[in-house]
Amino acid sequence: MSNDLQVFSKTIDLGDGKVITIETGKLAKQADGSVVVRMGDTMLLATAVSAKDARDDVDFLPLTVDYREKYAAAGRFPGGFFKREARPSDGEVLTMRLVDRALRPMFPKDYHADTQVMVQLMSSDKENMPDALAGLAASAALAVSDIPFDGPISEVRVARIDGKFCINPTFEELKKADMDLMVAGTIDTIVMVEGEMDEVTEQDLVDGIAAGAAAITVHCQVQLELAALVEKSKVKREYSHEDSDEDLYEAIKAACYQPCYDVAKKGSAKEERSAAFKEIKNNFFDTLTEEQQANKYLFNQYFSKVQKSGVRDCMLEERIRLDGRKSTDIRNIWCEVDYLPSAHGSAIFTRGETQSLTTLTLGSKMDEQLIDGALRQGTEKFLLHYNFPPFCTGESRPLRGTSRREVGHGNLALRALKKVLPSLEDNPYTMRIVSEILESNGSSSMATVCAGTLAMMDGGVPLIRPVSGIAMGLIMDPDTKKYIVLSDILGDEDHLGDMDFKVTGTTKGITACQMDMKIQGLESSVLTEALMQSKEGRLHILGEMLKTLDAPRADYKDHAPRIVSFNVPNDMIGAIIGPGGKIIQEIQKTTTANISIEELDNGEGRVEVTSDNGTAMKEAVDWVKKIAFPPIVEVGETYEGKVKTIMAYGAFVEIIPGQDGLLHISELAWDRVEKVEDVLKEGELVKFKVTGKDPKTGKLKLSKKVLMPKPEKA
Repeated sequence: MSNDLQVFSKTIDLGDGKVITIETGKLAKQADGSVVVRMGDTMLLATAVSAKDARDDVDFLPLTVDYREKYAAAGRFPGGFFKREARPSDGEVLTMRLVDRALRPMFPKDYHADTQVMVQLMSSDKENMPDALAGLAASAALAVSDIPFDGPISEVRVARIDGKFCINPTFEELKKADMDLMVAGTIDTIVMVEGEMDEVTEQDLVDGIAAGAAAITVHCQVQLELAALVEKSKVKREYSHEDSDEDLYEAIKAACYQPCYDVAKKGSAKEERSAAFKEIKNNFFDTLTEEQQANKYLFNQYFSKVQKSGVRDCMLEERIRLDGRKSTDIRNIWCEVDYLPSAHGSAIFTRGETQSLTTLTLGSKMDEQLIDGALRQGTEKFLLHYNFPPFCTGESRPLRGTSRREVGHGNLALRALKKVLPSLEDNPYTMRIVSEILESNGSSSMATVCAGTLAMMDGGVPLIRPVSGIAMGLIMDPDTKKYIVLSDILGDEDHLGDMDFKVTGTTKGITACQMDMKIQGLESSVLTEALMQSKEGRLHILGEMLKTLDAPRADYKDHAPRIVSFNVPNDMIGAIIGPGGKIIQEIQKTTTANISIEELDNGEGRVEVTSDNGTAMKEAVDWVKKIAFPPIVEVGETYEGKVKTIMAYGAFVEIIPGQDGLLHISELAWDRVEKVEDVLKEGELVKFKVTGKDPKTGKLKLSKKVLMPKPEKA
């Protein structure tokens, strides 16, 4: 190692022999901050870079968080033609979002310089999960830099295994968990939660978050100790990214605060409310001097601040929401199923000004999504895609592919619903749910959960229990700690509020959640209150859904494909497929059914037959079962089979699927036969009797002539 390197490291002991090491000073020294985080042989490199100055036209933080898993980390080649890492997978995008949502609230509100945080998986032991370390790595890179940052933060995965909480479980340990939470926070507060669980109680969720918070406190303390060793991080860079004009702010506050308060108190619809706020803004702007109007950016910023203050104060004092509802009220709900006649299942779910049109498509094993990531390979049978077109909020903007937000919202809905899917025996289909958001004013992801439930029930999928979802909000005065918890929040309440807490579940318990906090110091009692209020709300929503369809339909739609699945002995898979796939291709061509086979871990094979024709389905199933479970061919019995191959000395005939016998030319008729083709054709069905077995070849000997009357001698 070079003598001019100053390498510092700190260690976090998780217990149970698990240790996390954070090291800085060895790699990527031209970045403003860089660290290597290691747990076992899983290693992540995190870097942070921020521009020295902000652009003139920027009034927000242009933060980019990127997470990538290098295939070399797992000793694998990337798939595809180019053999290099390309666009990020959905899994990588979801990890980016987890880190971004935890970091973004921790930068100073007036810091607007371009900032990029990159986390790369450089080594994987395929045991320790890297996404649970990404938030810690990103925060540590910022902590050892001179970039202004109100952290540190950290993220941990909390799993409940056999009733006990485990921090940062391994891949194998997580398989045994009934609760999987990602919790992010500072040394003394929680800023983000996301996870899925097996219908747990509200108190279980609170306890899981508390377990994560305790571990995060340790992580943050270690980062502070590491930063104290790095000279560069001791003094954060100076910046001035916002102009200020206190006189202008006070003038706007004096003229616009009360009118904004009054608009909020009125309780009006979205368009009416927006028009009223715009009128207040424009009327005051017209009273300004030309010099004051020249700085429109500052005016807009100050007006938004005053408007937010007026609306929040109104809600805290009057206990009235922007649309006139009480804090626990749910907007009007209407639902419809079987709206699209050609889909395998469809539903419309509308709650207030948020609407989802969701479809269900059923497919076979061949429709499964192939997963070929650096750490995960396999297939996925349940897919959920969420689309958020610009018209749903009355906007016009270009479409540039699937956004990170769409990936994240779709994943939350998927996690909510997959916990109630039936077993493979009860539902062998590959399923794709697609949610088209047609209107949006608050929590379209929860509308997707509700519409997805109804679409699957409409399609005849035997769900264990129906799921509903709700988005909760919070308004809290940071000084007085006075607060109000809001059920079924509007888009404006999300923007102006301090919490966005989405909760999904059944009558039995919670299946998924996602929480983002904008304030520090949320007490456990407030979180518990929000959860209990959310339970009342989602059960009300579920009741409204069940008025439209109270149980899954007894059968799938007539035009949906039918699937029959059954297990076969593992040593019979080859016989079903045949040499070069000859047998299975023949079955599919003859019956028009689709057949797929996979080997199971229990030493058996799983056959899946798909068809939209009942007769074809039965024929294909019978054919496969005759091969997989062949009957015993009895000597002396009569059979009917297809002529497979004609030779000069006779024909090979299929006695039962997978077993042939020789019908010698001398056994075709009592009279002499010169050519086999004079009597038989390939593919022809012929009746015959099994007369014995050739002692040399083991082939069964067949006879056609013994079934014919023997002619009398002349």
